Amino acid sequence: SLLLLSPTNQVLLLHRVQTSSSFASAHVFPGGNVSSFHDGTLPAPDDPAIHQDGPAYRLAAIRETFEESGILLAIKQGQTRDQGLLHVPDDVREAARKQIHGNTLKFTEWLKSQGGEPDVENLIPFTRWITPPGPPKRFTTQMYVYMLPLSLPASSSSGSTATGNDLLLQQDKQTLIPTPTHDGGVEHTAAAFDDAGAWLARARAGEIILFPPQFYLLHLVSQFCGPSSISSSSSSSSSSSYSSSPSPASSSTTKEAYAVQRAALLAFLRRTPTSEISPDKDRAGRTSMIPWSDKVISPAALFVRRRDGRIVLGLDKPGPELKGTTRGGDWERVVLVNFRKEGPRDVEVRGREEVVKEEREGGEEEEKDVKTGSRL
Repeated sequence: SLLLLSPTNQVLLLHRVQTSSSFASAHVFPGGNVSSFHDGTLPAPDDPAIHQDGPAYRLAAIRETFEESGILLAIKQGQTRDQGLLHVPDDVREAARKQIHGNTLKFTEWLKSQGGEPDVENLIPFTRWITPPGPPKRFTTQMYVYMLPLSLPASSSSGSTATGNDLLLQQDKQTLIPTPTHDGGVEHTAAAFDDAGAWLARARAGEIILFPPQFYLLHLVSQFCGPSSISSSSSSSSSSSYSSSPSPASSSTTKEAYAVQRAALLAFLRRTPTSEISPDKDRAGRTSMIPWSDKVISPAALFVRRRDGRIVLGLDKPGPELKGTTRGGDWERVVLVNFRKEGPRDVEVRGREEVVKEEREGGEEEEKDVKTGSRL
């Protein structure tokens, strides 16, 4: 699964169909099952190595993103991403999406026929999630971050050469990044970019459904990527603002601001320890020494809050398959959630110690009220 950042650091989400067997009606990152036909083989289900980042997961993330949104994260063979992403004509791209999804055309073979190869090197691992025991279907999901280039060379079918402001405007149109489109209702009914904070606000307002993993990761990204540090003249509320054309005068400044956001996010992802908790503090310290790229999270219910009935999910355990290993997740934070028939609601990310303290103090107050009442 892939957190795809646009050139303006917005995040792509897809709206799942109501009939989906997983995450029905929810907004999700692009992603899906690893395919032996397209992506290669994985270790056996009982092998701990299946929970490690690897080539098959990386290829699947890029393939699924292409199938589900039409955005192709590929480079020309023998080149780097700095030289531009692979450009494919719209009609060729759309035909390939359907054939690849239908397993009648192998993804890597089609890419090769177009002179390209998947840009697996620029995928940044960002936690792994394992479905907790209970549901009939359980998944081990590798999450990645991919940052679309801030400035991309424009394609030119006419073969003419542009100069000066014309070239700058062509570059700012991001012509090699197609507008994300859903897959025709097979799995998704919408595909759009928006600020991480905007997606979270819509979930809080009850407008969309975000499951805990998506909410949690968007929460982390929103601390670094958002419109707050970008001047009002260059920000936009449009979900497709990544493809707009800022004026040449503001373009350089805007890109610098987005670059600063990305640098801060990358510094966060590379930081060890991942929290201020001392490494000597039992499990909390041990999980803080696990980089974000290696964290494994299998959400586990800690308790139900008295004040609002929301379940408090711990994020530090890696799941029964990895029990007794050195793997682990995030002890410092918890997710509060109200699971309803239509999906999770009232989702919130909080500090673990703060939430536990609130519950403890609430229990003491409750006990005090009971004792006072009995004396009366």
